[in-house]
Amino acid sequence: MSFLTDTFAMPIALTQPGWLWSLWLGVALDLCLGEPRRWHPLVGFGRWARFIERCLHRGSSKRRGVLAWCLAVLPIVGAFMMMRAITPMAGRWLLDGLALYAALGLRSLIEHVVPVGRALQQQDLPAARQAVQHIVTRDCAVLDEAGVATAAVESALENGSDAVFASLFWFALAGAPGVLLHRLSNTLDAMWGYRTPRYRHFGWAAARLDDVLNWLPARATALSYALCGRTGRAWHCWRTQAPQWDSPNAGPAMAAGAGALNLRLGGAARYHGRLEWRPVLGEGKPPGATDVQRACALLLRCFVLWMVVLTLLAILVREGA
Repeated sequence: MSFLTDTFAMPIALTQPGWLWSLWLGVALDLCLGEPRRWHPLVGFGRWARFIERCLHRGSSKRRGVLAWCLAVLPIVGAFMMMRAITPMAGRWLLDGLALYAALGLRSLIEHVVPVGRALQQQDLPAARQAVQHIVTRDCAVLDEAGVATAAVESALENGSDAVFASLFWFALAGAPGVLLHRLSNTLDAMWGYRTPRYRHFGWAAARLDDVLNWLPARATALSYALCGRTGRAWHCWRTQAPQWDSPNAGPAMAAGAGALNLRLGGAARYHGRLEWRPVLGEGKPPGATDVQRACALLLRCFVLWMVVLTLLAILVREGA
């Protein structure tokens, strides 16, 4: 039974043997292969979640939403942990690396954001609108250049927190089961976490649990944005502006990122035909074509910082053991 104890009793994942190999395997697969074009695990999970929603969504009920979340997430995480428990050590490292690869979205995010900036630089506004519509939920048909650039930069900063740095955070803290739990929860929030009549109560659990799981990673992301950009301005914007934002986690990441880039984000945006006014984040000018590339460059600098820190921590911990 010792192999079960070793698997389920994990204090901090980066202290475990082989964790560093799994980290670099998952990162290398993401950077080299990007998002799987076919048979993406999250696409399959989305189908599973929609099936559960069809079975359980009867009116607007928080209790049904909690049950739906549990049925969608816990069996998959539990099955993965059991599979991991019966896998030999070398295979376990491979399995962990594949789990991180499935959760990471750095290359995919860059590949979706960069074309927006490229189209803007070529003064092809219709193509830029079409490209940015793939990564945001706001209505993009009538956006001007500044509106398209703002949407792209905001998406880069927020999704960098959710799909990149939160995955690294949970992989370091709780290993592959942790990163899997976070990624599935984040996916359910994207599907159910809307304040619409259909999801206001049914999606309550998905939204709140995602807030809990992203609370620490979002602040670690905000700190890394500040360290890799205009540090003083990023810290000021984070401290003074983030509390005004609706999301407790998107606010710090986007405010710090806007300050780090010396840009002004937020403001008016149209969602589902309704104009909404959002608090202003950051300082300076509204984003332009070149600022979309600058946002991607900030993400890459932060990613390098995270990889250096995690690698050094894992090496120091193992040498001190």
